[in-house]
Amino acid sequence: MSPVDFKCNLNIKHISTASAIFEIDGVNLLTDPFFSSAGTEWDMGVTVLKNSDTPALGLQDLPPIDAVLLSHEDHPDNLDELGRGPKLHPRPGVRGIRPWETVPLEAGGKRFEVTGTPCQHLPGGECTGFIITAPEFGSTDGLPNAIYFSGDTVYFEELVGMRDKFHVVVAVLNLGAAKVPLPDGQLQITMDGKQAARLFCEIRADILVPRHYESWGHFTQNGKELAKAFEEEGIQDKVCWLTPGVSKKVL
Repeated sequence: MSPVDFKCNLNIKHISTASAIFEIDGVNLLTDPFFSSAGTEWDMGVTVLKNSDTPALGLQDLPPIDAVLLSHEDHPDNLDELGRGPKLHPRPGVRGIRPWETVPLEAGGKRFEVTGTPCQHLPGGECTGFIITAPEFGSTDGLPNAIYFSGDTVYFEELVGMRDKFHVVVAVLNLGAAKVPLPDGQLQITMDGKQAARLFCEIRADILVPRHYESWGHFTQNGKELAKAFEEEGIQDKVCWLTPGVSKKVL
C-alpha cells in the first residue's frame, strides 16, 4: 500500500486514546501523553470526563522518548497530570506550531520537518495536527511523502489542501465522534467514520490508522461501528488497526 521509495520503517504502539509511540527507524515520538488509570474523573464544567480503561503502558514502560507531539494541553484525555510529570519535563525545545507552519525537528540523530495542521475542536480552544516529513521518506509524484496525525478535529475543507503539498502515506486519525453538551445542544468535536473516510480519500492517503475511539463516555462511535462505516465507504482494505500495547508495523 505504501510507495516503493518510502525507505523508513514506521511502527506504532498504541497506549490509549490519542497516546501512542511512533517509532521511525529507532526514533521514538510520543503523541498526546495520557497514563491515568481506569475510573479517573475530571470535571470540565459542561461535562465530567471519565476513562474506562487503564492505558496499555505506564510511564515506567516507556522507551527513551526523543520528542513529544502534543495536539493540545487543555483537555486531560490528551494530556493528563501524569503526562505532565517529571519523566516528560524539563525539556529545552518546547515549541508551539501555527497551522501550516513548518519547523525542523532533530531527534535521535535524524532530521525531520513537522508542519502544523488546523483543527476544528471546541470553540475558543487551540488544537493542532501534525504532518511529519523527512528526506528518507522519499517522494511520490513530486510531493514529499508524509505521515499525518490529525489531532482532535472534525472534517472541514481546509484540511484537504494538504494533498497539494504532501503525499500522505499514513493518516493517523482521531475518531470516535466525540460529543460534548453545550447550551445549543450536543457538539461533535472529533471525526466519525464517514468523515474520516471522506478526508482519507480526499487527501489521497495510502493507509488509514484509526484511533481515539475507546475508553471514554463522550465517544459515540466504537471500533465495530467505525469498521462498518469504512466498509460502507469502500476503504476497509486500506485500514490498519492498532491493538493497545502491541507494536504494529505500518510501513
